[in-house]
Amino acid sequence: MIWSLIVGALIGVIAGAITNKGKSMGWIANILAGLIGSAVGQALLGTWGPSLAGMALIPSIVGAIIVVAVVSFFLSKANR
Repeated sequence: MIWSLIVGALIGVIAGAITNKGKSMGWIANILAGLIGSAVGQALLGTWGPSLAGMALIPSIVGAIIVVAVVSFFLSKANR
């Protein structure tokens, strides 16, 4: 459980850094983006590549990038 949260946070931080949204997100948002992104990425791309805590890293990072991009898009529309 704790290991999954740590890996989810790491995946969320990487996705935030790639999309340049990581500084505006807190740790809880990073963990959620990582865990939800992991589920999305593995559903779309499968479970290939290296894995930690039951999460395939490359599909998880791609999924987290998608989640961060979609959420930031809708939040920017809501703030207008």
